[in-house]
Amino acid sequence: MPSAPRIRPIALAIIRRGDDLLVYEGFDKATGQAFYRPLGGGIEFQEPAIDAVRRELIEELGAELADVEPMAVRENIFEVNGRPGHEIVFYFSASLVDPSFYMRDDVGVILDEGSPVSWQPLRRFEAGQATLRPVGLLELLRDRERTRPAGPPG
Repeated sequence: MPSAPRIRPIALAIIRRGDDLLVYEGFDKATGQAFYRPLGGGIEFQEPAIDAVRRELIEELGAELADVEPMAVRENIFEVNGRPGHEIVFYFSASLVDPSFYMRDDVGVILDEGSPVSWQPLRRFEAGQATLRPVGLLELLRDRERTRPAGPPG
């Protein structure tokens, strides 16, 4: 007998390069649509979310994180590949320890499954030229920019 659907806790790394966001490219087989999503993944039982995001980036990209800070927690109810999903998403702002990741637009692939990883400009998502997942992430990023204190005068 199949197990009942579950709510999955995940931790995602919000890594920026100016106005670009580090994401992997996914594909929804049911809709035929590509989408982009920050790297990260499932939180294991009794694993703090901040440890999960660090572990996931090492597993997915072979990359160590620095400056990892909690950013937000959001609920994500969605459908992908014709199946319903439900996640509690822990977002963490972070940077990459290895500066070479910032020097190329195509960063590589997710090590355990091969999805392409790249820097994508937020303006692509704002213009509707590409889809950013989870739903609401683009608004979260823009809200944070609007409420960020201004730097010292020039």
